[in-house]
Amino acid sequence: MLATLSIRNLAVVESVDVQFFPGFHVLTGETGAGKSIIIDALGLAAGGRGSADLVRYGCDKAEIEALFDLTPQHPVWETLERLGIEGHPEEHLLIRRELTAQGKSTSRINGQLVNLSMLREVGEQLINIHGQHEHQSLLRPDRHLSLLDTYGSSVIGPLKQRYQEQYSSYLRVDKELNELLETSQKAYQMLDMYRYQLEEIAAAKLRTGEDEELGEERLKLSHSEKMMDSVSGAYDILFGASGLESISRALNRVEDVAGYDEKELKPILEQLQSAYYQLEDAVFQLRDYRDGIEFNPDRLSEIDDRLNTISSLRRKYGDNVEQILEYYKNIEKESNLLENKDEHLEKLREEREILLQQLLGTAEELSKARRNMADSLAVQVEHELKDLQMERTSLEVKIELQLDPSGGVEYGGQKIRLSRHGIDSVEFLISPNPGEPLRPLAKIASGGEMSRIMLAMKSIFARHDQIPVLIFDEVDTGVSGRAAQSIAEKLFILARSCQVFSITHLPQVACMADHQYLIEKRLDEGRTMTQVEPLQEKGRVEELARMLGGVEITKKTLHHAQEMLNLAKAQKASRQPAGQ
Repeated sequence: MLATLSIRNLAVVESVDVQFFPGFHVLTGETGAGKSIIIDALGLAAGGRGSADLVRYGCDKAEIEALFDLTPQHPVWETLERLGIEGHPEEHLLIRRELTAQGKSTSRINGQLVNLSMLREVGEQLINIHGQHEHQSLLRPDRHLSLLDTYGSSVIGPLKQRYQEQYSSYLRVDKELNELLETSQKAYQMLDMYRYQLEEIAAAKLRTGEDEELGEERLKLSHSEKMMDSVSGAYDILFGASGLESISRALNRVEDVAGYDEKELKPILEQLQSAYYQLEDAVFQLRDYRDGIEFNPDRLSEIDDRLNTISSLRRKYGDNVEQILEYYKNIEKESNLLENKDEHLEKLREEREILLQQLLGTAEELSKARRNMADSLAVQVEHELKDLQMERTSLEVKIELQLDPSGGVEYGGQKIRLSRHGIDSVEFLISPNPGEPLRPLAKIASGGEMSRIMLAMKSIFARHDQIPVLIFDEVDTGVSGRAAQSIAEKLFILARSCQVFSITHLPQVACMADHQYLIEKRLDEGRTMTQVEPLQEKGRVEELARMLGGVEITKKTLHHAQEMLNLAKAQKASRQPAGQ
């Protein structure tokens, strides 16, 4: 569950720290009091898009911290491990999000910096926010497929993953085949150019690193005369009377007297001996090097010609020999493809056909699984709708093939369109009253009905997706009376399996909550601030009375509010599972 929420300098909220508990929570207050800011904060903590406009005026940044208490079995721990984020199931999970006045965003999970996509991946497993705009998603048939797949994820998920892997392979081969077909006119022009380039590079017989080796050799050959003069001069100086011979005489003199003062003279003698042998070795090396210096104008001319050839190739094909040889490999491969184009086309056609048949086979399995799940989903939604005062409503999950007569693939004697999600189109059809035909939701359902249909689906999905926190932002809009009471009861029951939050203006919903929070604005030194106050019994009665009677609270409305709260307690007690 969500244990605590801390907000600093977000919109009209200066500082709020709220503690939450298991069960059903409602947030109530006057319109414009800032209830949506609480939902916005949770949305940001779950990876929602932020902006500088959300930072409180005059502040440098906004901060949101959400602390979650989760079971060790929750799948989010595996997600954290996969993302390389430290997390211990026996401890809490802390999300921190900062937005600066310059529009920059920083996110941390358990103190570790994460990017927005990582935060969103984790947040999607923790919080599900359902607002009024989601009613519109139910009116869009293109969203119905994903809802069905979510419901049947245990069966549909593995099939869909296999289908999508095969679909990616099919697209890759199909793209390669089409590209090869489209380049047929330019193919021979390219082939002629490739042949010329291959011959030119092959004729050069390049070796990896050859240009560097030749450059070093050329440098020595072009300065061989100067090198001979300098090395010979150095050898003569060191080997002559002023070099080794002088040091040898000095060494003999010290050897003659070293025995008289071994403590002082022996270390000096050893240093002189070492210096003599090192110098002698260096002198002999200079002699050998001098004898190996080569005067070879022909070789120098040969190297210059070779370097000119390499330089010419570098201007065309790469910055060095390695890049030229890599280019050679690439165009050799392309040339082979073009020369054997017909053969390659045939292989690609055969490979595409094999992949297509595999793909269609998996698509058929996926479609059958969806049809089985569609019947089950329709039954469960109808059952949930009965609890929401829509007991006469019939729902059908209609599944049809995506037809594409102009450019589709052949399947079952007709042309169908393949998409990343399969070959199916899904649409929810509804009949609110017996005897009426099933029709699309957009043509039948009212706002109040849409709220209840969405709540029915959320109640079902909550048992499948393991998301611990469900947030409903005024989903009871457009309902009243018994329907409102039914929504309240459904939210209460739903909160037995997960933590539920609801922003509401309906007292029927508020009185069924386990915990109620009042959101209100106040002025402090000329600035508007929003505060969140957990309500106890007396505060709940007063807030329910306000919701019932408006601005003026009378004894009658207070009495009515207390009565509603008492009835709600009795009703909740009757619905509470034994032992709770």
